[in-house]
Amino acid sequence: MSHALHEHREHAREAVRRPRLEAASGLRDNYFGTRVPSRFGLPDPSTLLLNLARCVVEVLAGVRGLDQLSRWVTDDVYRHLLKRVVLASRARQVTGGTVRRPQLTVGEPRITYPREDAIEAVVVVHQRSRSRAVAIRLESFEGRWRASAINVL
Repeated sequence: MSHALHEHREHAREAVRRPRLEAASGLRDNYFGTRVPSRFGLPDPSTLLLNLARCVVEVLAGVRGLDQLSRWVTDDVYRHLLKRVVLASRARQVTGGTVRRPQLTVGEPRITYPREDAIEAVVVVHQRSRSRAVAIRLESFEGRWRASAINVL
């Protein structure tokens, strides 16, 4: 086989392979073409993850208002946390519990990157009586991170 024919076939294979690789890696948008991965250019998520974990535990304890988190969470997460706040408040009323600021120690987040524009992390929050894992999914939104899922385990 001639060298020119071999180069032509390699070029044709690469032309077919490249769009599949870009689509699989999330680097190609069908409407706008190739794009730069969203994670690049966004701030480091570690600080936000630590603060969100601390704030969510404080919201559930009743010492912080849920409205303070509204800028950093999606509407679905806000509604989910609102249900949890109402349930925790009712439980405190039934048991006669008081609202006290919890003594917290927040561990380092464990971060994974399932997509270029998303982060999934777990932050362990230690209290005197127990430790809780706070699972958080952040997605890029208008140049910043926003939580699209938060679960306290």
